Amino acid sequence: MRIRSLALRIVRQIVKDKRTLALMLIAPLLVLTLMKFVFDGQSVNPRVGIVDYPHQIVAALASTGADISEFSDEDSAMRALEHDDLDALVSIRDGQPHVLLEGSSPTKNRNVMSALQEALEPFRPEEFKLSVAFAHGSGDLNIFDYYGSVLVGFFSFFFVFLIAGVSFLRERTTGTLARLLATPLRRWEIVAGYLLGFGIFTLLQATLIAWYSTGVLGIALEGSMFMVLIMNLLLAIAALTLGTLLSAYAQNEFQIFQFIPLVIIPQIFFAGLIELDSMPEWLQALGHALPLYYGSAALRDIMLRGAGWSEVWSDALALCCFSLAFAALNVAALRKHRRI
Repeated sequence: MRIRSLALRIVRQIVKDKRTLALMLIAPLLVLTLMKFVFDGQSVNPRVGIVDYPHQIVAALASTGADISEFSDEDSAMRALEHDDLDALVSIRDGQPHVLLEGSSPTKNRNVMSALQEALEPFRPEEFKLSVAFAHGSGDLNIFDYYGSVLVGFFSFFFVFLIAGVSFLRERTTGTLARLLATPLRRWEIVAGYLLGFGIFTLLQATLIAWYSTGVLGIALEGSMFMVLIMNLLLAIAALTLGTLLSAYAQNEFQIFQFIPLVIIPQIFFAGLIELDSMPEWLQALGHALPLYYGSAALRDIMLRGAGWSEVWSDALALCCFSLAFAALNVAALRKHRRI
């Protein structure tokens, strides 16, 4: 009887908590549905640029499924490769075929080489040799180097979001925030103060993660460590402002965790762990509306392609816009704040 009474109390408590009920019943279905669309996307064919190559071999390469782009000169093809419009550039040098791989993605490198070997096999005499070079990285680049650049941004985003949300919620539940609202401080000053305070530790975390991933774990770094720190910090600030914003709609720490399946997990699929081009177009558009997409893209370009400010400034601007928007919404949320 006592066990039944306790069980009934738990059932009534969960039924009254609509958010918990939705998390248990609906959130898993939403995530599974998203995964279905993500993994059922079309395959991504290697994008190969051709300069002065025999027509028969070009046709054979196209028959493997590769997307062929023909260029009249190597300079224009190199510009396309540097802008990440091509995965490889194939040309003839000293009478022998030469392939220049973009190099930042081991998976794309393998796809290109597999398509080339399949296309060239019928035409290759015994002495035929395919020379290979890398625009970025090298043959030693492994899967962890590619995904590591994405994980650096993801872990910064995830832990800052979690800690900021819980910490800001504690300020509310202990009454500290209510006392601050009763002072002459303006709401935007309160938000700015909290963000500055949390931001100090955010900077420390971003620096530590970037140093450890490259200096200790040995993740490839072709670009500037300073640029990695800047982008990682901008991504962490976006997570900080988002975490404090969503904490305004939580009544306890458990409800902060409830946002993870809806806010954090979907962003993983758009951070570069899966090729965005392989997803349906409406999912690609969704990916462009998420901060982790821009942070991960910038970190990948810096760490694997040696990109500088001129290549990643648009990603940095997008992260700044996200942070400003979340901060503004934080100020608006304080207007409706009530002590809990």
